[in-house]
Amino acid sequence: MSVLSGPRFGPTAGGRAQGLVVLCHGVGSDGDDLISLAPMLAAKLPNILFASPHGPEPYDMAPSGRQWFSLADRRLAPMEAGVRIGRQALDQYVDATLAELHLPATAYALAGFSQGAMVALFAGLRRAAAPRAILAYSGMLLGPDKLAEEMANHAPVLMVHGEQDEVVPANMSRMGAKVLERLGVPTHLVLRPDLGHSIDNAGVAEGVAALAKAFARPAPAA
Repeated sequence: MSVLSGPRFGPTAGGRAQGLVVLCHGVGSDGDDLISLAPMLAAKLPNILFASPHGPEPYDMAPSGRQWFSLADRRLAPMEAGVRIGRQALDQYVDATLAELHLPATAYALAGFSQGAMVALFAGLRRAAAPRAILAYSGMLLGPDKLAEEMANHAPVLMVHGEQDEVVPANMSRMGAKVLERLGVPTHLVLRPDLGHSIDNAGVAEGVAALAKAFARPAPAA
């Protein structure tokens, strides 16, 4: 499996990056879409590099776009099998980028939208070196029944979801948050009453606050 690539932003202060935030796009999109959030997320993180890799596979339901795994079959079992494959690509990308930047194994956070949020949650909680934070916008927690056995860390999680989401129902984040809280994962759920399948300014502000808090804390043990 070749290492992913995609656009980057920052550090806005210049010089060497002191941390990494990996942005995972939704299905049918690519890294060029989600990197547009980086200037806003970087507002309080001038020393952080934001990287938005293109998903590992061509989108299999249109002639353009990328995906982390196929959603041709949206039953939970095939989606869980797919996210396990997508996780491998994300893990490899995070490890390679941290090594390139000469950063410690815990100097990173994960953020994702929709399918990207699913991958960020699935991969992030199973990594031996915990991310500083996991931001999941309009996503869902895949493989919840296996998480207690497979979980490798208790990284703090922010879940943001529009109540009017017509693609991934907001109840997916509600249920996911309950699972995470039961397992002792610090979880903050934000539901936006008039928002559909999107990220609004309030959601971005929540992300800025979560990332600023995460990178201000001492690094967790690797």
